Amino acid sequence: MPTVVDAGTSAASGPETKAGRSPQFDIRKIDVADVIECIEKGVRDFARAPLYGMFFGGVYALGGLLIFWSAFSLGYYYLAYPMVMGFALLAPFAAAGTYEISRRLEAGEPLSWSTVLGAVWNRAGKELGWLALVSLFTFLIWLDVAVFLFLMFYGMDVPTFEQMFTRIFTTIYGLTFLIVGNSIGAIIALVVFSFTAVSPPLLVDRDVDFVTAMTTSVRAVIANPRAMLAWAIVIGADLVISFVTLFVALLVIFPILGHTTWHLYRKLIV
Repeated sequence: MPTVVDAGTSAASGPETKAGRSPQFDIRKIDVADVIECIEKGVRDFARAPLYGMFFGGVYALGGLLIFWSAFSLGYYYLAYPMVMGFALLAPFAAAGTYEISRRLEAGEPLSWSTVLGAVWNRAGKELGWLALVSLFTFLIWLDVAVFLFLMFYGMDVPTFEQMFTRIFTTIYGLTFLIVGNSIGAIIALVVFSFTAVSPPLLVDRDVDFVTAMTTSVRAVIANPRAMLAWAIVIGADLVISFVTLFVALLVIFPILGHTTWHLYRKLIV
């Protein structure tokens, strides 16, 4: 049975909210087995409402393809990879509909397109938008870092796509560029992961401000480093699969990740 850590005033506590302070949510301790259980529940939710999940997965996949196509058509092919990987930073918000689907399935409430599409804004509204804005700002920083690293390694002499591909995988200089770029990207991704791991479903489910949701998410990650690192690795592996399949796999992977995120939130937050 998961234990509770960082005990404080729960979401239901009235005095702290009335006093004008943000509520403190209790965080449960979980392990990797709990993450696996949540993934299984995510798969079951997708199987119960596949059309809804594939709709959100398709919209997100189209967004990734649009970014990929834009990078090449505008001549910024060297930014295509970091742009697509950075686009993943916005995934928790694109998956908001899947949280509402899982919430309704859990509560035994009926599903319809109007309720699913409308409920996210009605329930989370502006606070989810503010959280998305924070992630968008981080995405812009991500791109700035990618441009800086490219200029640092290649200067203003932009190689062709073929030349760049050959240099990256056949020279020590290129491999260093690849390792440094991915390492810095991983650090930024982990920071974003820490404040978005459970904050979007928390905003969808409860009446709370986005700052409290972010800090609660960070507390949950810090309290469960092993389990949450395992979840981050699963997400990273799924993103690689999606990239290799030109985003087709997102039709299934994206909603499953969204449903799993909901169940992780339910498992972690009291």
